[in-house]
Amino acid sequence: MTREPAPDTDLRMAGEWLAHHDLADTHPTPLLASRLAVRRRARLATYVILAALIVVSGLVATSALGGLQPYRPLPLVAMAASVAGLLLAQSLLDRWVRRVDQRAGATLSRRAAHPIQPGWRTVLGRPYAVFAVATFAGAVALAASALAVPEPTVRQMAVVVLIGLLGAMAITAMQLRHLLRFPVVAEDEKSLTADVIMRVEDARELTTPSVQWSLPVVLFGTAPGWWGAAAFAYLILSLAACVAIHARTPSCATVAQRAMSVR
Repeated sequence: MTREPAPDTDLRMAGEWLAHHDLADTHPTPLLASRLAVRRRARLATYVILAALIVVSGLVATSALGGLQPYRPLPLVAMAASVAGLLLAQSLLDRWVRRVDQRAGATLSRRAAHPIQPGWRTVLGRPYAVFAVATFAGAVALAASALAVPEPTVRQMAVVVLIGLLGAMAITAMQLRHLLRFPVVAEDEKSLTADVIMRVEDARELTTPSVQWSLPVVLFGTAPGWWGAAAFAYLILSLAACVAIHARTPSCATVAQRAMSVR
């Protein structure tokens, strides 16, 4: 199988990516350029999927405000069906990235002499893992607390938010599973390092709690004041934790180099 040449733009962006991750002395190859290009497109598509989840949640919540009878099942069924469809879209997206990597691996003349399969402590790291669990748990607890409000509309909107959060959690888990399980694609030391950096970079991107910060906003204006204060505190604390973790943890390149040194 012959390797198709990567467009000049992809090669240029691969060179910039290498320089950003302290690999400026590494020449960007068509293999790396194609893998980075498909990941950029997949990441953009994932943003669209998560945005669609937020929009659908907002529309369903708006229908609850429009005078629907409390606990009418149709909006919740529509929400659950939408989440299932978005999960399927994310699964197909991960499969597309996997196929591109498989085709790229088939073109390699040789493999890395000592390939590695990084575990979750390398790819995600304990601080990011704890942060991801904490932000999801906090958002779910926040939405669940609104179920105690006696107003039926608020309770129905809380169920909508919970479905959306569980859907976002499932999408994140699918992406992380993909990062941990797809085979390493590398033919030498440099491309092996680049492979690990890509995994770490993608995993850290997954911990950004955009959905967790966005979905509870649906309840603002309808939930009582104590709930709004709790939501504001959750937002401030999680934002501060996010900034602290990004500032204090080693860079993706450093994590990859450490993984390479102990293999």
